[in-house]
Amino acid sequence: MTGGRFRLGAAVGLTALLSACAVGPDFHRPEPPAVSHYSMDTDPTVTTSAAGTAQRFAPGAAVAADWWRLFNSEKLGALIDQAIAANPSLEAAQQSLRQSQDNLRAGYGIFFPWLGADFAAERQKFSPLTVGSTAPGPLYNLFTLSGTISYPLDIFGGERRAVEGLAAQVDVERATELATYLTLSANIVDTVIAKAAYRAEIDATQQLIVLQGQQVELAKIQARAGTVPYSTVLSLESLLASYEATIPQLQQKLTQSDDLLATLVGRTPAEWTPPEISLADLALPGDLPVSLPSDLVHQRPDILVAEATAHAASAGVGVATAAMLPSVALSGTYGTNSTAMNNLFSSAGHFWSFGADVTAPLFEGGKLWFQRKAAIDAYRQAMALYRQTVLSAFAQVADTLRALDHDAAALQAQEKALKTAEEALHLVQANYAAGLATYLEVLTADAQYYQAKINDLETIAVRYQDTVALFTALGGGWWNAERGGVTAAAPTAD
Repeated sequence: MTGGRFRLGAAVGLTALLSACAVGPDFHRPEPPAVSHYSMDTDPTVTTSAAGTAQRFAPGAAVAADWWRLFNSEKLGALIDQAIAANPSLEAAQQSLRQSQDNLRAGYGIFFPWLGADFAAERQKFSPLTVGSTAPGPLYNLFTLSGTISYPLDIFGGERRAVEGLAAQVDVERATELATYLTLSANIVDTVIAKAAYRAEIDATQQLIVLQGQQVELAKIQARAGTVPYSTVLSLESLLASYEATIPQLQQKLTQSDDLLATLVGRTPAEWTPPEISLADLALPGDLPVSLPSDLVHQRPDILVAEATAHAASAGVGVATAAMLPSVALSGTYGTNSTAMNNLFSSAGHFWSFGADVTAPLFEGGKLWFQRKAAIDAYRQAMALYRQTVLSAFAQVADTLRALDHDAAALQAQEKALKTAEEALHLVQANYAAGLATYLEVLTADAQYYQAKINDLETIAVRYQDTVALFTALGGGWWNAERGGVTAAAPTAD
């Protein structure tokens, strides 16, 4: 009895030992690039002051989960809240995450015994010839009730690698949901900024057209009086037509912005009217966080997708390796049968069986071998794509930091041009009032001023959008959603 217990304990211990190992590589999170900054030389710390704001970069500072609220627009915040609640793409990403989570829960079933029950009722005829008799074969009913239990021994860890792959797929879908959330919020802010700029440009261009029209009429009078050649009229009319041609283009872009916003909030353009938000309603954030390079690889959703994809591919190597090795399953059956239902539970009809099934692939024509090689190739591909994703992410942050610095310098120059055009206009108006300048010179100065104003508006919009691009490049701050003070968080699936 003691020896039997020892043999049973040794068998259980051996099974546990074998089950503790799993073939295939163990996935380890890749190390981030060994750099302390993003740009080739050093990262900028502050931009040139333009439009009264110099943006300052704070390395290592926390990125707010609701970063769009830094633009200080309640209408913008309400618009994004509405989109988060109703955007179909975000809902699809959430459902895809739930699907992967349910697949993982289903995969855990491999670690539990499988129980089954069976009941069969048959009408049979026995053939006496099978026992060497020529007597007529009897007819009878046979009722069978049985239960079966089976348990696959995951000796080489193939099933555990399969579940590991399912867990990695959950990580893929979770990061995809975060990426969808980040893209949605960034697209809304970008579209609101673009729409506000289009509206401001339309207003400025319409004023420019009025002035240019007056200039054309004045030139016609002068041409009839013989003081200017008629070619001057034609040149001014051509310039006026080019200004007029920009209005439909801007109006089309404005309409497209409205339609895009409607789509982003889950509505059709016919049933939803977007809020009016002007550039004056938005405040440019002055203090901008910049995540450390060592943190960026754990924050950006696209990097997390690439990492989880590589993890799933790593688990696939283990699954393919285990498929080449023997598999063992324990099974047992207990039941009873009888020729009459009322005797079904009689002890005379009881039967049982217990055993182990060992299956080993011997020759598959190279199928399993090359499936494993294909799994290894897929893993190496996933790791290469991960490295490429990291490189692209670091380059995007570097580009955005420099872009903000250049945007401020460009806006400063545009402000100078606008101020100069405004001063020139005032001077020409004063000279006209004093009889020292013609009205044509006044109109020309007006046109130059409004053209400078349009250029200034475009530069302001680019600066705002590049600020959005920085928050996007840093990952959007979703990891800070549960901390105090955060009023909006990335949605998560249960």
